[in-house]
Order: sequence, then structure tokens, then C-alpha cells
Amino acid sequence: MDDNLVTLAIHTFEKAQILRTILETEGIEVYIHNVNQIQPVISAGVRVRIKESDLPHALRIIEDNKWLEETREEITASNQEKKILIPVDFSDYSMKACESGIHYANRAGAGVVIMHAYFSPFFPTSIPIGDTLAYQIDESESVKDLLKRVQADMNNLSEQLREKMKAGELPEVQYECILREGLPEEEITAFCKEYRPMLVVMGTRGKNQKDIDLVGSVTGEIIEISKVPILAIPENVPFNDLSKAKHIAFATSFNQRDLVAFDTFMKLMQEFNQQIYLFNISSTYNEWNEIRLSGIREYFKKQYPALNIVYTVLDEGDLLLAVEKFVRDNQIDMIALTTHRRNILARMFNPGIARKMLFHTDTPLLILQA
Repeated sequence: MDDNLVTLAIHTFEKAQILRTILETEGIEVYIHNVNQIQPVISAGVRVRIKESDLPHALRIIEDNKWLEETREEITASNQEKKILIPVDFSDYSMKACESGIHYANRAGAGVVIMHAYFSPFFPTSIPIGDTLAYQIDESESVKDLLKRVQADMNNLSEQLREKMKAGELPEVQYECILREGLPEEEITAFCKEYRPMLVVMGTRGKNQKDIDLVGSVTGEIIEISKVPILAIPENVPFNDLSKAKHIAFATSFNQRDLVAFDTFMKLMQEFNQQIYLFNISSTYNEWNEIRLSGIREYFKKQYPALNIVYTVLDEGDLLLAVEKFVRDNQIDMIALTTHRRNILARMFNPGIARKMLFHTDTPLLILQA
């Protein structure tokens, strides 16, 4: 008697093929469904199905998890080349992020990965999400319809980028486009763990957008949890190439973590020639800030003798307003600042300075994990 088929797992095409090979080696017959016949490599949500009678044996194979660990090791070993990750949602500010990321990749000698994450019907679609990087589909739309839609949008974005490269508006760099099924913040984080990009470039809405559009921003979530530097590009930035950002400010809280983060900052910006401004983001002004700033000045003089840095202690008062005035008075083109991983309650009820500034400014932010 024939067994019913059951879905064992839902993976990307690559992982589904790996799992299939391992199971078939163990004598389990495997069926692959939901593969894009035109471009199978970009298929997401691929179903790995087996006979119901083989399920206990298959679960025992999966539970040891060795196949997944080997896959990650292989990916890490074979992808040591520098990568720039650009998550997109096909909006105007996504194009701004693509342009900025491609210009940076050209200077850094890196490849570009453009990624879109989307929801499938297997995920709850009633969750209120504002600035997402994914589609939310209605009950009448099938997985096949959704895939056609996101593939068409990704192809359209890729064609726009190719046209800009041909016209000389963008430098010629190698890039690839991938689709992933799942929550955007989870898929972006997972990609960073697997491939270790040197930088993630993400678009954001402008500060004048309605607050409801900003709550729950995927970019805001990523800057709180990612270990990879994040470059957040607001849609209203007047340039798409960081070489045009002549004045860059680095925010400090006068702690040791900031000194380590500054080293990362210098590695990321080593191809650029800009004026660096160092300013404090302490919540209160006191004489200790001046003393600490003097100590940092001496440290940088020894570590970076050729670097010209302007040092500033912001006036006491509302921090965000003080930063805004500082940016305006000094014509700051980009702000670099550090963040550190906090538990979910802290992120919900006491948003970090990086996230507050993300929603408060039209200036690009470079967020470094402290």
C-alpha cells in the first residue's frame, strides 16, 4: 500500500537539495516541491516531502543536526570574499540603498548581494508591521502567485541596476539577487551569520514620515541585534556615494568599547578622505566629559597620527536636538555610532540612541556593534 506524503521541512533550494541527498543516502525516497523551474537556485520555501512511514527514520537523521553544521562550515569556508548585503523591499529608498551599497562595494573591492525576504501563507499575516522588507499576502493569493510577484520585482530592480551601470551612473560591480522566505529581521540576521558580510546597507524612510510608519522598523531591529556594521541610508539623502560625504561625525560615550569600534570605523572608511568630527552622546554634560575627551584625544594622536579630528562636547539639554544642531552647524554628511546588544525588554521600553537617531534624522547612520 502506498504511503501518504508528508512535508518534512521547508528550506531554500540549496538546503533542500543537501537534505535530499543525505536522506536518499540513508535509503529514504525524497520528493521536492515548489521549485522555480526557470531559476531554481533562487527558489525559497522549497518543500522536502517523504513517505509517512519514513518519517521516524528521517527525524532521527535530522536530530543529530550534523548535515546543517557541515553546510554552514562549507558556506563559511567558500565565501571568504568581501560582500556587501543590501536588503530591499523594492521601494524608492531601497534603490537609494542599492546605489550607495554598489558605490561602496566598488571602492572596497567587494561583491554585492541584494536580498528580499517575504512572508508566505505559512506565516501569520495579521501581525502589524510598519517599515518591513517583505510582502504581506492576503488569503486569496497562492504561494505561486507570491513568488511570481517577488521574482518580477527582483528582476525589475536588477534590470534598473544594469541600465544604470551601462549608462555610467553606477560602477560595474558583481552582484547577485536572492529571495528568502521568512521574517525579514530573522533572514537578514541568518544571512549575516552564514556569510559574514563586511557591511549591510539598508534604506530608511525620512524623518518626516508618520510615526506609524516607523514603529517596528526592520532597520531599527537589525541595528539592535546585528554584529555586522549597518549603514542606514534615508531616502532624502542628496548623494548616493559615500565619497561625497566630506564631513563624518563619530559619536562616543567615553568608554573603551568606542575605541574598539573606532578601529572598525577606520577600516570601513579607509578608502575615503574625509574630515572626522568626534562628539559626545552622554546624557548629561559635566567636567568629566571634558577630561575623558582629552584622554581620547591623546589616544587617537598616538594611534592615528596622520588623522585630523575635530573634538566637540555637546551642550547640555535634549540630546537629539543637540545632535541635530551639531549636524546642521558643521554640515555633517554622515554619523557613525556604536550600539550594543540588549535584551528584548530593554529594546522595547528603552530604545537605544542609535534607534532614536534613526527615526530622528535624515543623515545617514553607520552603526557599529560595540
